Amino acid sequence: MSFGSSIAGLFGRSPIKPLQQHYDTVHQCACTLADFFTAVTQSDWDQARTLRKRIAELENEADELKKEFRLNLPKSLFLPVPRTDLLELISVQDKVANKAKDISGLMLGREMSIPATLADAMLSYVQGAIDTSAQAQKAINELDELVETGFSGREIKLVEDLIEELDRLERANDEQQITIRATLFKLESELPPVDVIFLYKIIEWVGDLADRAQKVGGRLQMLVAR
Repeated sequence: MSFGSSIAGLFGRSPIKPLQQHYDTVHQCACTLADFFTAVTQSDWDQARTLRKRIAELENEADELKKEFRLNLPKSLFLPVPRTDLLELISVQDKVANKAKDISGLMLGREMSIPATLADAMLSYVQGAIDTSAQAQKAINELDELVETGFSGREIKLVEDLIEELDRLERANDEQQITIRATLFKLESELPPVDVIFLYKIIEWVGDLADRAQKVGGRLQMLVAR
């Protein structure tokens, strides 16, 4: 198979599908955090270990898809959007999976327990971050339609609305973070200081995951603006 036809096989008529496939994998990685956190709140370390392995596998798969995308993205063919923008977008997408892996790695490595009074709020907070990633996925899945319509008409409005909702979800996640930090602050005196430090770290990282998902929308908005 010639190099040209192998590109055609991977990308078809457009590089958008591999970009969407990459975020599908990234989002699966983020989604697995919900079950992982449930296992942690129940101190089910065998299940947590299994789910952490799954997160690492998905993050690795996303990494491979990112590398393939970079290697096979045509340099000379006419692309519907600037090549540099597509490379930047896949990098931003990849960071969501990286953060999910970091969170699960730290929690499993330290066998971190979540105080019972914080558990429900924490699970809801993690779900809020995952919802933000799901919204980023929705927006990315419209990119092929955007390209087909030449970045015009109703499709632009649809994508702008999706990005607006993505921003709203990320702000809601910020609010959840403020509430959880305030609850933890009240519990500090009852917990070992080292545990408190790492709980704050995990709370921050879950917020980072939502923030990184929002940045995917930000990059997409820049594409639309062009």
